[in-house]
Amino acid sequence: MEPKRIERTHVALQQIVEQTVTGLGYDLVEIERSAGGLLRITIDMPWTAPAENAPLSTEQFVTVEDCEKVTRQLQFALEVDGVDYQRLEVSSPGIDRLLRHEQDFLRFEGEVVDLTLKQPIGAAAGGAVAANRKKFRGTLERAEGGWQIVWSDEPPPKPGQRVSKKRVPAPLQAMAFTLEELREARLAPIVNFKGRAPKDDPAAT
Repeated sequence: MEPKRIERTHVALQQIVEQTVTGLGYDLVEIERSAGGLLRITIDMPWTAPAENAPLSTEQFVTVEDCEKVTRQLQFALEVDGVDYQRLEVSSPGIDRLLRHEQDFLRFEGEVVDLTLKQPIGAAAGGAVAANRKKFRGTLERAEGGWQIVWSDEPPPKPGQRVSKKRVPAPLQAMAFTLEELREARLAPIVNFKGRAPKDDPAAT
């Protein structure tokens, strides 16, 4: 298949899936085509930023029933438009959730994320970061005019390793970026066996 035809097919698929998913009241997170004709769709519940001084609300999560409802509607929509696939899988986001929109960055501000830039960072970091570096892991923070990621290049201690209190930690580094500069952004797949406490929960500090 020619590159332009592949691109048109992808755009058409994106439109069909996005219209179907949002029409049912969900957010489209990701579309993946895998080997064997598998079409994997990831959906989530819509999120709106809580009003200032508003009480904490319980976040809703996608259920099996939600996935089944979206699957049935997508099967119909994809058949009508003649989309070629062998198997359809609809699921909720995993721990490495893709961040697509500004709303996603607002929602997960303060979380550890993995970023991949479209172009290497170049000389913008003043030599503190390798000029050809495109991948970063750090804490997502709001910055003037956009966003920034804050990280330390110090390796985490190994299990059972004692860290001297006199040891001077590596300095924190920060890099500002815009969404247009990103190739991909995801939540870092960090497993916390103690459970993730809400960011506004005093018990989390």
